[in-house]
Amino acid sequence: MVYLVDDEAVVRDALAWLLRSRRRLSEGFANADAFEAWLATRDIAGGWPDAPSCLLLDVRMPGTSGLQLFDRLVERGLIDRLPVIFLTGHGDVPTAVAAVKHGAFDFVEKPFSDNALVDRVELALQASAEAIGRLRQRQQVARAVAELTDRERDVMQRVIEGLPNKLIADALGISVRTVEVHRARMFDKMNVRSAVELTNLLREHGTGNG
Repeated sequence: MVYLVDDEAVVRDALAWLLRSRRRLSEGFANADAFEAWLATRDIAGGWPDAPSCLLLDVRMPGTSGLQLFDRLVERGLIDRLPVIFLTGHGDVPTAVAAVKHGAFDFVEKPFSDNALVDRVELALQASAEAIGRLRQRQQVARAVAELTDRERDVMQRVIEGLPNKLIADALGISVRTVEVHRARMFDKMNVRSAVELTNLLREHGTGNG
């Protein structure tokens, strides 16, 4: 889905037509406040957007500006899953460049080239898909960690510290055989086959053992 926030109806209509001609769905909003009101109905904490999406956002609008809306999206941690492409007039290019340095995906000058704009939208949607994939993986890892027993977490912590089973057994006051059982169950729940794979999984997705 491509979201369009621009105060000019003719621009929104032109963008919607262009995207429709390229088989892309879009939804338009006349100002930043309308988009924010709609955004308040989304389950962001639950992972919205859960399908590739991006936002075409006008820099200058009456009321809340595009830059102010962008800053709020940054605060809500949304711009990875909802990349922002600014639509700018010539005089707004330096402002748009500064926004890109702060995390905006790109900017396009009005009047824009249809092909260039669609190319950037496609890249933004691809980036969104990758970010959503990473979030789902993090959520999956977090759920797996939450399902571990306390003892399995104890074993996991020592496994990622690189301790062999004998030292884990000594540290926890249990037998090596018991460590082996907990280790096997923990590996199964985490869907890994080795300590290296486990460590890489937790490092990549920023998940501790809690």
